[in-house]
Amino acid sequence: MRNVFFALLFLLSINNLYCQVYKDSTRSVDERIDDLISRMTTEEKFWQLFMIPGDIYPDQDKYKNGIFGFQVNSAGTNTDVSQQILAYSAGENAYKTARKINAMQKYFVEETRLGIPFIPFDETLHGLIRDGATSFPQAIGLAATWDTELMHDVATAIGKESKSRGIKQVLSPVVNIANDVRWGRTEETYGEDPFLVSEMGVAYISAFEEMNIIATPKHFVANVGDGGRDSYPIQWNERHLRETHFIPFKAAILKAGARSIMTAYNSYNGSPCTANSWLLQDVLKDEWNFNGFVISDAGGTGGANVLHMTAKDYSDATAQSIKNGLDVIFQTNYEHYKLFSPPFYDGSIPEETLNAAVRRVLRLKFELGLFENPYVDPIKAKDWNGNPQHKAIALNAALESIVLLKNENQTLPISKHVKSIALIGPEADTCRLGGYSGPGNNKVSLLDGLSQHIDDDIKLFHTQGCERNKKSYHVIPSEYLACYTEEGVHQGLKGEYFNNVNLKGEAAFSRIDPSINFQWTLFSPNPEKLGNDFFSVRWTGKINTPETKKVKIGIEGNDGYRFYINNELLIDNWAKQSHRTKLVEYKFKKGNDYSIRIEYHEPFGNSIFKLVWDYGVSDETKEIKKACQIAKKCDLAIIAVGIEEGEFQDRGKLSLPGNQEKLIKEVAATGTKVAVVIIGGSAVEMTAWMDDISTILTAWYPGEEGGNAIAQVLLGDYNPGGKLPITWPVHEGQLPLVYNHKPTGRGDDYINLTGEPLFPFGYGLSYTSFDYENIQLSSDHISKSESTFISIDITNTGSVAGDEVVQLYIKDKLASVARPIIELKGFRRVHIKPKEKTTIQFEITPQMLSMLNKSLNTVVEPGEFEILIGSSSKDIQATSILTVK
Repeated sequence: MRNVFFALLFLLSINNLYCQVYKDSTRSVDERIDDLISRMTTEEKFWQLFMIPGDIYPDQDKYKNGIFGFQVNSAGTNTDVSQQILAYSAGENAYKTARKINAMQKYFVEETRLGIPFIPFDETLHGLIRDGATSFPQAIGLAATWDTELMHDVATAIGKESKSRGIKQVLSPVVNIANDVRWGRTEETYGEDPFLVSEMGVAYISAFEEMNIIATPKHFVANVGDGGRDSYPIQWNERHLRETHFIPFKAAILKAGARSIMTAYNSYNGSPCTANSWLLQDVLKDEWNFNGFVISDAGGTGGANVLHMTAKDYSDATAQSIKNGLDVIFQTNYEHYKLFSPPFYDGSIPEETLNAAVRRVLRLKFELGLFENPYVDPIKAKDWNGNPQHKAIALNAALESIVLLKNENQTLPISKHVKSIALIGPEADTCRLGGYSGPGNNKVSLLDGLSQHIDDDIKLFHTQGCERNKKSYHVIPSEYLACYTEEGVHQGLKGEYFNNVNLKGEAAFSRIDPSINFQWTLFSPNPEKLGNDFFSVRWTGKINTPETKKVKIGIEGNDGYRFYINNELLIDNWAKQSHRTKLVEYKFKKGNDYSIRIEYHEPFGNSIFKLVWDYGVSDETKEIKKACQIAKKCDLAIIAVGIEEGEFQDRGKLSLPGNQEKLIKEVAATGTKVAVVIIGGSAVEMTAWMDDISTILTAWYPGEEGGNAIAQVLLGDYNPGGKLPITWPVHEGQLPLVYNHKPTGRGDDYINLTGEPLFPFGYGLSYTSFDYENIQLSSDHISKSESTFISIDITNTGSVAGDEVVQLYIKDKLASVARPIIELKGFRRVHIKPKEKTTIQFEITPQMLSMLNKSLNTVVEPGEFEILIGSSSKDIQATSILTVK
C-alpha cells in the first residue's frame, strides 16, 4: 500500500510538472498567462507590480516571491559574477553588466517558486545612462535636426547598447509638449509642436520596439504647468489636451507600438495623473486600446498622499492608483514595499483589478521571450558599447543639431584671414551632456575640438573668463562652524527643532547640523517627530575665519528669521513674506570664536534656508579683464556660455547666469569680432548683449562628440542646418509663447514688447541661401476623403552645399471652432549642392486637414485651406489654396 501511495504521489508530481502550461512555449500567450496567474499567491502578484533600482545582492531571499524588474547598475558592486575594479573600458563595463543581469535572471528563473524572470530597465533619453554607453545629443538637440531617419539611427544604436547588456525596457522618451521654455525639462523634450514631437517620438520608439525592447513614453500627461513649473497642476479642458498634449502619446501607441506608458507627477483637473481614471482607463486603455502596462514615475504613486493630498496615506494612494488604471508602482527603495503592499492584502484592490494589472505585466514578459531565453551574450555587450559606428552617429547627430541664430558680416565660417582665436567662457573646456546622461566615452570639449581641427598656422588662446553660475556668496562650510555637547566639540551648529512657530516649550528633537543648507519642500526636518508645515528651529554655536577680514554674512531663504553674532541682532526678518537673501558686513578677527544664533520659523512648509557668506568667493573682475586682453590681440573671440536647468530646476529668468553677460559685453567692447556659442537645452534671453556681437549659435547639449561638431561648424567644414524646435522669446515676460496658438480676440502685443518672438519656431540660418519657387498642387479641389500632393522647387543659390529643412504648414481659413493660426503638418530635411535644384513633394491627407468639432469628433470640414511652405513658421516662401468640397 505504501508503494502504491508513493507511486501515485510521483505520478501527480509528474503530471503537475507537465501541466505547467505557462512554461509551454507552444501554447498561446493567453493560455500561459491564465495558467500562471492561477498558480500565483497575492504576494507574488504584488511583486510583479513593483519596480525599483538596484539588484538582488546580497539578500537574494528578499526576492523569493519575484519582482517586476530592476534598474540595474553594475558600477561599484561586488557579486559572485562581477568584481569591483578601478577602471573599465566601455566594453568591459557593458560586459560586466550583462553578466550581472544574467546571474540575477538565473536566480529568479531557477530559485523562485514559479520561476518568473524580471525585466531589467533603464533610462535612455539620449543614450544609456551607464558607463561605457555612447552619449548622443540631448533630446531637444535631436529634435533640432528635424531628421527622423537620423533619430531612428540614434535610437537603434542606443537600443543595441542597451539590449546587449540585457536591458528589456527603457524609460524613454519624453514626449511632453514644451509649451513654456522656462520649464527645466525642456531639454528632455522634442519641442513645442505636437506634430514634430510625434514624428521624432515615433522614430525613436519604433526603433526600440522593432528590437523587442519596451519603450516607455512619458509623462502622461502635460508635465509642465503655469509659469513653466514642473509637475504643476493642470486645469486645461479636454479640447486642449486632445488638440495638443495627447497627440504624441497617441502616436507613440498607435503608430510606434509603445508597450508601456509612464504617468506624470502632476494632477489633472483635481486628480493625480497616477490615479486618474479618465486618463488611464477611459482614454488610454479603453479609447486607444492600449494593451501594455502603465507605470508610475519614481515615487509618483505616493504623491497623492504627500503632495496632492487626495489620499489619507500611502495605502489609500496605492488603492486609488491601481483601481483607476495604474499597473506598476515605481519606487526607489526595496523597503518602500511596506508602504504600498497593504491594500493588495486587505481587499482594498479587487482581485479582478489586481489580476488585470498582473496580466499586462506577464503578457509583456512572455512577448519579450524571457521565459524561453532570459539571458544575453556578454560578448555582444562588449562589441556594441563603445562601438566606433555609434560614435560616428553621435558626431553626425551633433552636426545636424546645431542651429545658427545670427551671423552678421559673415563672421562664420571662420575666414582664412583669421590667424588668432581667443576661446573664452565656462563652456569652452568642458563637455556637459545634459540631464539623464551617462558619463559618455572620451568626451570632446570645444577646446579639444578646435585644437584638433584648426590649421597649424592659427594660434589658439584659451581662458575661462568666468564661471557659469558664479554667486557672490556661498553656504558656510562646516569647518568654520562649531558647537559643544556633553560628547565634546562638533563641526556644525546645534539645531533645536520645535513643533510650534515661536520656539516655545521643549524641543521636539535636537541634532548637530554640519551646515545650514536645507530645502524641505516635501518633507519636514524629521518626518517622525515634526510636521512639514508648522515648526521652528534655533541653531547655536560658534563661527570663525582663518584671517582677519570684513565678511558679508547672512541668510538666503524663506523669511521668518533672526540672525545674531555675539548676541547682537544683525538681521531681524521675522515677518513671513518671501524668499530672499539678506547679508550684513561683519569684521572677523583671525583666531577668534564668535557666538552665533539663528532663529527661524515656518508656518506653511516648502522651506528653503541657508547660512551664507562671501568669504572665499573670488572676484571675477580680474579674470574677465584677462579674457578681454587676450581677445583684443586676436582676430576672433569665441565665447562659450551655458545655462542651468534640469528636472526640478525650472527657470524664472532666462538670462545667462553668473557673470556671463558681463563677460560677453566686455569682450565685445574690445572691438574684436565675437561669436557666442550657447550650451543648454532651452532659450536664453539675450537683449542685453545680442546687438554687441556678430554671431550666435546654439549647440544644445551636443553629446560626447560635441566639441568636434561645434569646431567643424565654426570652421566651415560643416554647414549648419538645424532648426529651432521651440519658439525663442525676446523676454520671459512673453511666456508662454508658441507659434501655433489660436487667434486672439484683439491683439497679442504689450505696451513695452510685441507678441513676436526673437527667433520663431523652425528658425535656423545657413552659410548658404535657398530659393523656393514653383509651388504646385496636383489637385486644388478634393473631397473630404481624398488626398492630394503639393510640390515645390528648392534651389541652393549659394556657393557651398547645405541642408535645408522644408516646412509645410496648414491654415484653416474658416472653421466651426477656433483653430491654430497655422499648424506644422510636414517637413523634410534635404541636402542640396551649390546651384542645384531639387523638388520636394508632400502628400496632404485627410488626417492633416482634420480637426475636432464642437462635439470633439474628428472631422474634415469643407472649405479653403491655405498651404504654406517655408524655412520657418515665420519665413513662409510660398502658399497655395486647397479647397475641400
